[in-house]
Amino acid sequence: RLFRVPEAATMHSAMAPCAPATASVARASLERPAARSAGVPRSVPSVPCRRRPAHRPSRRGASLVPGAAPKFLIDKLESSTQTHKELTFRLADPDVASDAKEFQKLSKALGELTGVVEQYARYKACAEELQEAKAMVKDAGGDPEMEEMAREEAAALVEEMEELEEKMTLALLPTDPLDEKNIMLEIRAGTGGDEAGIWAGDLWKMYQRHANNEGWKATIVSQNPADSGGYKEIVVELVGESVYSQLKWEAGVHRVQRVPATESQGRVQTSTATVAVMPEVDEVEVKIDDKDIELTTARSGGAGGQNVNKVETAVDLVHKPTGIRIFCTEERSQLKNRIRAMQILRSRLFELQLEEQQKEISGRRKAQVGSGARSEKIRTYNWKDSRVSDHRVGQNFPLDSFLNGDVKLAIGACQAMEQREKLEELNAEMNTQV
Repeated sequence: RLFRVPEAATMHSAMAPCAPATASVARASLERPAARSAGVPRSVPSVPCRRRPAHRPSRRGASLVPGAAPKFLIDKLESSTQTHKELTFRLADPDVASDAKEFQKLSKALGELTGVVEQYARYKACAEELQEAKAMVKDAGGDPEMEEMAREEAAALVEEMEELEEKMTLALLPTDPLDEKNIMLEIRAGTGGDEAGIWAGDLWKMYQRHANNEGWKATIVSQNPADSGGYKEIVVELVGESVYSQLKWEAGVHRVQRVPATESQGRVQTSTATVAVMPEVDEVEVKIDDKDIELTTARSGGAGGQNVNKVETAVDLVHKPTGIRIFCTEERSQLKNRIRAMQILRSRLFELQLEEQQKEISGRRKAQVGSGARSEKIRTYNWKDSRVSDHRVGQNFPLDSFLNGDVKLAIGACQAMEQREKLEELNAEMNTQV
């Protein structure tokens, strides 16, 4: 059994940017070669899919038994169902209900599982109904009409089970934990002089229109206007539903080919602007495991009376994972020195985590924008041919609608590409378990 996304799903998924493309769960015996869809680069292999007839012919004599879902898929579904039950139980706990942050976290996790758990429950119900339909065929007693009705019902159940299996497979694909984040959108003029600044301004107008269409809130954080119009750099905060899941595909070099407003000879110029998409950062939380702490005591000595000289009030604390050592003698009791040492350790770990977080953000931005050279483009906006070419998916889109903020088709194509890659990984995982 292979899990596949038909190429036709690329355009289907693009109509709703956050909705997954429809997957086809095809058995090897039913696979047929599919023609390459227009606009899909040759580097993307043709993907076989099941073709169903427009009308349902007589099912008399047809098989009533669908192929069983892979064991690892059933195991994941059972695990998801058990997790759903545990989350439901925890949400009923008064202690959890009184903790707003924990309650919100568990509610979100429960909501993410509810859909696939309901689909799995329906899948099992269909399996039971299918057994009943098979029994009806045997009990028909030679009555052709009753047998035909039972076969039609069984065929409908088989089809529903196959569709549910496809949906459940997609639902269990790994998701990006950052998808629900708000973002900082950074647009910078790249190669091309004054025209690059004007182009950066045009890109911001495009994303502003898209944000308005999606109901997002846009707030300009900083801007550096260019002398001839547009921006040398502009940073905008975008807040809304699933902002990062959509705009993460916009990160990279955007190349434009047109006659600039500053060009008096009417020559076509190629310029670029870079786009960086940075998800909002959660507050740094410091967690210290008692097993990672090595604590010894000693006599403090010095001022403080006989107590500090005779009693081991000083605390020598070592954090084994980082090697941080804190020798605390500030307080006159061991308990207070221990509390103080832990406070100092927590502050130092906070600084380390914050530094790592900033390095990660900086690295992510550099990876997205590159050097801004024309050769690093992810997309080309061609005024002469009135088209936008996305070089990652090998598809073209209308320029006018794109600049007016209608970027859903391109986003959907990128999402479908990602799903194909994840399904290939799922196939590989399945093959290792066979």
